[in-house]
Amino acid sequence: MRRWLSGTATGIVSTIVEALEELRIHRGRVLLSLIGVAVAVCALTTVVGAGAIAEQAGREMSERSGGRPATVTLNASSADGALDARTADTAWRTALDRHGIEYASRVGYGSLTVQFADGAVPVSMQIVDPDFGLMHRVRLAEGAWFTERDADRMAPALIVNEAFWTRLGNPELATHPTVELIGRGATIGVVTGVTPAQGEWDTEPTAFMLTDSYLPLQTATPDPMMGGPSTSFEMWIPDGSVDELTESMKRAFQAELGEGAAVDGWRSDYGAMEGDPFLPIKLMVVGVAVVILLLGALGLLTIALVTVRGRIREIGIRRSFGATAGRVFFSVLMETVVGTFVAGVVGVGVAIALVRSPLMGMALGGAEVQDMPGFPVEAALIGIGAAVAVGALAGLLPALGAVRVKVIDAIRF
Repeated sequence: MRRWLSGTATGIVSTIVEALEELRIHRGRVLLSLIGVAVAVCALTTVVGAGAIAEQAGREMSERSGGRPATVTLNASSADGALDARTADTAWRTALDRHGIEYASRVGYGSLTVQFADGAVPVSMQIVDPDFGLMHRVRLAEGAWFTERDADRMAPALIVNEAFWTRLGNPELATHPTVELIGRGATIGVVTGVTPAQGEWDTEPTAFMLTDSYLPLQTATPDPMMGGPSTSFEMWIPDGSVDELTESMKRAFQAELGEGAAVDGWRSDYGAMEGDPFLPIKLMVVGVAVVILLLGALGLLTIALVTVRGRIREIGIRRSFGATAGRVFFSVLMETVVGTFVAGVVGVGVAIALVRSPLMGMALGGAEVQDMPGFPVEAALIGIGAAVAVGALAGLLPALGAVRVKVIDAIRF
């Protein structure tokens, strides 16, 4: 057994060494034939790597609207009218503490009048808690997101959009710019952050404000039936226990609210969608990769067949000196496999440089990814594996043709 293993290993190593020597001797031909493979592998690996970045960009975009997996939204109502905000808040926090849920936020929408230099303007406010920023990946162009200490400010903290900030004259946040907020009363708010514009349509001033800062200023009773502002309750929970934890939270929250209250809940993140929401991206990446791989294999096969045709004399002479059919077969096959392996390594190296460069963000439409994924290992493995597979497939027919060469062919050629 040991002798057989030793003989097999020696045969494989000698075949690889012989293939490398042939590649060195015919380096001009090899270079021309493998450039196409290297380019194909580079394109294939780049597409797979870019697909991973595009998928992450899509996930983050979905998370900004619906929350991270798994984000669950609860709505509470009462049969005898609107819920008292403080009662609902106490019940909510008690239910959260009982279940050990770390990340949660009240979410609502309202409006306050803001006194700008050119007049007072009603401004839409999104009312949140500090955890909302992490749960929804809120991006900031300037400043910082809310912290727990911001709820204790005498002057409420505001995180405004670019339109709001521009209307203030783009002041430096280090100067603690202030605005007058008019609701049930009047107070001074401090701008602590700026969110980037969402598009050309984002031209009206809006702002984020902490729930505890907004409640004393709200002018309408939170009654959804009357069109007034309402508050929903969001929590970020482990993806593997969504159904059980959601039902338990609904029961606990409803019990804390008391008789006559009703609580409804649903999952709001992209994970609630049936099937894989990113399947189209994955299928597109696979389709492009397969086309690239086939083109690379076709070009290499053509060159390999022409090359073997030109080596009939050499192969015939080797057969006359006792080379077996198996030795000739693997020798020709390994030339292609070793060459494409080297080309694959080169192509993967170039692809890594391309995917990690700023050009990739521009190619993806300027998509900003917060959690930029590292270059996927599977993309490198696919690239090198595809190169070896292409070499094996492209070298199979020439190797079979080489086996059929006879000594007499060398004399006639």
